[in-house]
Amino acid sequence: MIRISANVPITGPPSWAVWERQLFDTMNQSVHPFLDHFTRENGEFIWKDEWGGGSPDDYYEPFFNWPLIYLMGGGDHLLTLAGRQWEAVTKQLTRLGTVYKEYGIREDQMHQSESDILFFHLCLAQPNGHKRRERAQRFAGFYLNEDPNAINYDPDHKIVLSGLNGSKGPYYAPMSEREAANYAPLGGSMERYSLPFFDLPGISTVQDLADPDNARAMGQALFDRWRKGDTPTNLSITSLVTNAFLLTGEEKYRDWVVEYTDAWVERARQNNGLLPDNVGHSGTVGEYCNGKWYGGRYGWTFPHGFLTLQKATLDAAANAYLLTRDDAYLELPRQQMNRILERGEVKDIRDFDMSVSERWDSQFASMGEQHETFLVPYRYGDAGWFDWQPISPVYLVTLWNLSMADEDWESIERVRRAEAFDWDAVFAFHNKEDSGHEQPWVRYLAGQNPNYPEQILHASHQIVCRRLALLREDEAVGTHHHVHHWQWGNPVSSEALIQLTLGAPQPIYNGGLLHCRLRYFDVHRRRPGLPEDVGALVEKLETARTVVRLVNLNPNEARELIIQAGGFGEHQFGMAEYIVRTSEWPGELGGYAGSYAPPPLTTDGRTATVNSKHLRLTLPPATEITLDLTTERYVNEPSYAEPW
Repeated sequence: MIRISANVPITGPPSWAVWERQLFDTMNQSVHPFLDHFTRENGEFIWKDEWGGGSPDDYYEPFFNWPLIYLMGGGDHLLTLAGRQWEAVTKQLTRLGTVYKEYGIREDQMHQSESDILFFHLCLAQPNGHKRRERAQRFAGFYLNEDPNAINYDPDHKIVLSGLNGSKGPYYAPMSEREAANYAPLGGSMERYSLPFFDLPGISTVQDLADPDNARAMGQALFDRWRKGDTPTNLSITSLVTNAFLLTGEEKYRDWVVEYTDAWVERARQNNGLLPDNVGHSGTVGEYCNGKWYGGRYGWTFPHGFLTLQKATLDAAANAYLLTRDDAYLELPRQQMNRILERGEVKDIRDFDMSVSERWDSQFASMGEQHETFLVPYRYGDAGWFDWQPISPVYLVTLWNLSMADEDWESIERVRRAEAFDWDAVFAFHNKEDSGHEQPWVRYLAGQNPNYPEQILHASHQIVCRRLALLREDEAVGTHHHVHHWQWGNPVSSEALIQLTLGAPQPIYNGGLLHCRLRYFDVHRRRPGLPEDVGALVEKLETARTVVRLVNLNPNEARELIIQAGGFGEHQFGMAEYIVRTSEWPGELGGYAGSYAPPPLTTDGRTATVNSKHLRLTLPPATEITLDLTTERYVNEPSYAEPW
């Protein structure tokens, strides 16, 4: 492993580096107040068993980004507590009856994948941790049919057998009369999503479900059309299986990811590029939906359409690309994206009742008196495309981060030019995905938003402080509060640090792994993350180039780290260019002239041959270095293995 040593002194500590370290410290201090407020001594949430278990994702989600902060350089306790909370939540949900063999029993993958990401991040942060390997193999085995009580997959038709699946296999239980009669979301959280189907006699609006007969008819249709068969949201399972591969390297996991993804790629090809959202047990699209390619569980019609489907396609494409190094897999999400974008128009936002309007509050507020901006349809039903909303930057930037393709960057630019709000602006918000600041970040990478690092670090610090203030004022603990209450209170935010230090967007919330350009390992502490007092800023990302600046703020102690190409060592560094000091420093102690002012600083360029996925960097006290690294992407076998 080549070693490079910095020798350029910090002449002015960059504010981004100071704020980065401050943000790590703030995150480190934020988790204990959250646990003290919401959990018992054993880590379980303060919640009565008789209130029920609900969906497991709501219990795991408050901790999903804690391991991410640790693996970037946060305190050891973040990893310890995140692992403890996974164990505690799993035990609590097992007792409540929604988890079996430490995994959800009958979840749709939109929600199950939200549960999974905490476990994925734990595996990445500590691959040799307690039962990580055994659990990862067991969970993946539920979909490789290795558990006789969980036969979820049909290898002949290459389908997952149900949209509800898990550790007890596909869920086919008959619908009860109560379930059928109670499909009436009036006044509930589902009302804003309209209807799942528009072809039932006498039901054209949600209000029609106030009639018990109509509610019963809709409930029966849901049962008949959604009970069996596959749906593209199950593509998020590829992350569960890829996670097992990254821990073990066993070929069966790669084979399954490729086989299952290929099957959906072919179905999209046969449907003019758009994914069909339902496949029956015979392998036929539309088998239970009257021959329609749309109308499946978490499909194009209900409840989220593109919002959910694109996350699953990005998961599968990223995983298949990682495991095969074939970028043709990125065509799957690219085609879905392009088909949506080509329908986009500049419209007046006041004319539309958007199903997830709260996601765009900051953007709309920043538009002032301007009300027209670029919108796209997220959903498709019998009457065509509907549910017009802004395109989420998550999809655009995640695809570009994977591909580095000019066409994907141009898609970003086309949307930017069409939207009415300032992409340089930074808003202090924290949504459930801990994402949404992709626009100002890519503007920074384009060299057009130089103040972004400081602004996003300031905003992130404000977010943490506000969440902690909310915890201090909250009086709902111990009551039958909303099951998302814990999630809304999570003070940890990882997006800024991932963008700035790792050179990547926040991972896809529904099952996404951490596909990033760089990772770091602390040589002295022999653990993942930046060493104490070290700040890192990825300044440029190109197809074959990575520029990162590293600063050691400590005035007395050197820091040593290993830089890895890719989150899983999948990339390779070629040449490293950097600047070295050629003048004397710090000068001589003695004499007024020498003591009052530092000697002039002169530098010269150096080039080193790396040809490895790792390089070792020494940062003496109060020094910095900018590394310009040629980078070959997706050329190494990916693994969670650490450098040592």
